[in-house]
Amino acid sequence: MSREKQIINERKRKITELRELRVEPYPHKFDKKQNVVECLKKLGSSVKTAGRLMTKRELGRISFASLQDFSGGMQIVLQEGGTSTKVRKFFKKYVDTGDFVGISGKVIKTKTGEVSILVKKLELLSKAIKPLPEKFHGLKDKEERYRKRYLDLIMNSEVRKIFETRAIILEVMREFMKKKKFVEVETPLLQTIYGGALAKPFKTHCDAYNSDVYLSIAPELFLKKAQVGGFENVYEITKKFRNEGVDRQHNPEHMTIEWYQAYADYNDGMDLFEELIKTIAKKLFGKLIFKYQGHKINLAKWRRVPILKAIKENLNEDISRVKSDAEAKKIAKKHGIEPTGITKTILADELMKLFRHKLIQPTFLIDYPIELAPLAKPNKKDPTKAEVFQPFVGGMELGRAYSELNDPGLQAKHFKEQEEERKKGNVEAMGTDKNFVAALEHGMPPACGVGVGIERVIMLFTNQPSIRDVIMFPFMKPEK
Repeated sequence: MSREKQIINERKRKITELRELRVEPYPHKFDKKQNVVECLKKLGSSVKTAGRLMTKRELGRISFASLQDFSGGMQIVLQEGGTSTKVRKFFKKYVDTGDFVGISGKVIKTKTGEVSILVKKLELLSKAIKPLPEKFHGLKDKEERYRKRYLDLIMNSEVRKIFETRAIILEVMREFMKKKKFVEVETPLLQTIYGGALAKPFKTHCDAYNSDVYLSIAPELFLKKAQVGGFENVYEITKKFRNEGVDRQHNPEHMTIEWYQAYADYNDGMDLFEELIKTIAKKLFGKLIFKYQGHKINLAKWRRVPILKAIKENLNEDISRVKSDAEAKKIAKKHGIEPTGITKTILADELMKLFRHKLIQPTFLIDYPIELAPLAKPNKKDPTKAEVFQPFVGGMELGRAYSELNDPGLQAKHFKEQEEERKKGNVEAMGTDKNFVAALEHGMPPACGVGVGIERVIMLFTNQPSIRDVIMFPFMKPEK
């Protein structure tokens, strides 16, 4: 029998014995008065707190243990003369590391000067059957850490910090949008026609209507309908689902903040995005300079570079003269891209993926070929380009934005072009949404729409290399 199995059997025996003694190992509640960090500040005072026991050691007539809750950890002490014999015996016989306990006692300093709680009363709140992994040996495998994130959170304070920071970033985003007088709305996650982005959707079936439906790949079309309805500045923080590849920057299910600003264009959108990112940095660091994966990032300066110019700079390739899909395939093959499925429409986007990791300092790639942006307005100076921007920091694409197309005739034409792309094998091309075109026919104000990948922003500000590191419970391949 393995050591872990022995521990499990012993703890199950303790549960049985406790119940025979009419002690419930899983009581309903506990009146916790202070968290651990608050207790540390109450030297000489009586406190009542609760948390998980992380360590336990017996030294004759004195017992030491570390108690951890969400706020932090501290030592608790049970000793002769300060703790009753009954409590000390119960603790020694029935309480193990991993258990949740509630305690009452006085905050003292031990002989070594450590602030601790001298326990007067102790109540078992939840008996852990399985032991905790060892700090440095039991939870090293990344895959296991993702699958058993609850253990990762227990054992690694730095992991907990990531998700505390995530919560702060979401809070800053909402405060920022409120300050800018945006209204938060909700849009459907189940949609009969997917749209708002170039992506492959997840498909399911609605029995009540006997119809196929799709999980949202973007909230864009619904947010624009809200603008048609009179909500000038709207935003949504929501989940998106894309049935595509999984890598360090992509997860099938992810969070986004998407906003639509009436009477604005993509220049205004770049200004607002830059201000948001700077606001987050100031909240977290108090400054605009920080490190990401060994690179010193300075958010004070942002470049704005047309994508065809960036391709020329990084790949020495002028694709402005590409006239056919055959030429596009030839260029793709030259740069090591599988040519199957490559068209002149998507060539720029595919080539950009070859050098985006080099865009370390804040950069906006702008003015994409119009075919790549069926929901965007043509550039005022060059109608073959769309008023599009994508922000990059730390080698990561953080979002995508447009001067939004609000011409219903041109929108219908672009949808038709997307249908032709689908016939060529482009599974990410959009279908025609006639209902959206009908909404535009009632009039939508000029606007800029911006979609931002929240997990990538969190990766940037927590210095994490993988999107899985900032999703508490990332989607995983089923275990065999």
